[in-house]
Amino acid sequence: MGLKIVENYNHSFVLEPAARDNLIALLTSDTFRQQVATQAGCPQVEFTNQLFQPVPYSSATPKGMPPEFEPYHAADEYIIINVPPNFMFQAKIFHPSRLCAIYRKIS
Repeated sequence: MGLKIVENYNHSFVLEPAARDNLIALLTSDTFRQQVATQAGCPQVEFTNQLFQPVPYSSATPKGMPPEFEPYHAADEYIIINVPPNFMFQAKIFHPSRLCAIYRKIS
């Protein structure tokens, strides 16, 4: 059984407005932002309202993310996190099954 190479992957998704609002409320809560800031080693972070679905690694997506988000991966002033599964469940988001969120570090 060999590896299956995925060259084209549809990473687009649409969240229901209520589910998106619930998820953003969880991602912007003071407690969670403080946890992210602590892990990032900075005093504070701010959610950029940008979410993306991780994609399979390929020659076109070597970072496992859509190409338009790769500049955030390289920038020191941003941090990319996996949205906690319990947040996805609380917001009633089941598709996509995984999301990543981008935060900006505030000094």
